[in-house]
Amino acid sequence: MRAAVSTERQRERGNTMAVKATKAEIWVATIEDRAGGAAEKLEALAKGGANLEMLLARRTEQPGQGVMFVTPVKGAKAVKAAQAAGFSKPENIHSVRIEGGDKPGLGSRIARALGDAGVSFRGVSAVAIGSKFISYIACDSAEDAAKAVSLLKKLA
Repeated sequence: MRAAVSTERQRERGNTMAVKATKAEIWVATIEDRAGGAAEKLEALAKGGANLEMLLARRTEQPGQGVMFVTPVKGAKAVKAAQAAGFSKPENIHSVRIEGGDKPGLGSRIARALGDAGVSFRGVSAVAIGSKFISYIACDSAEDAAKAVSLLKKLA
């Protein structure tokens, strides 16, 4: 009963976190840190029919190299194209996709809920467009990713 009262109070204050959380399969590739390096990887994925929802690329500490993270890569043709372009699914990246209605302070509430539950993450990316947001968190373990999905579904 107490949880129901708490949830009702949150709704009255506009503090609900209506979010959808799912595991995300991230693909990663090394890219050449030069003009056109990212384009070559993306062209290979496009030719394979990949329809990406998320792309993050950055330089690495290794001179002349960068790294590109993408998701999703679905379908046999897209998977084959990704693999041929040097993409793979790393065993040490356990990602969660979070989406929902954007509200001020929502990111801090999500981060606090994860922290209070003992979920550690190694990276986060987020963007809001209009009244919606989408975020990806990279957890330290598969267990943390599963815990994050479960926790965030309960908060919705």
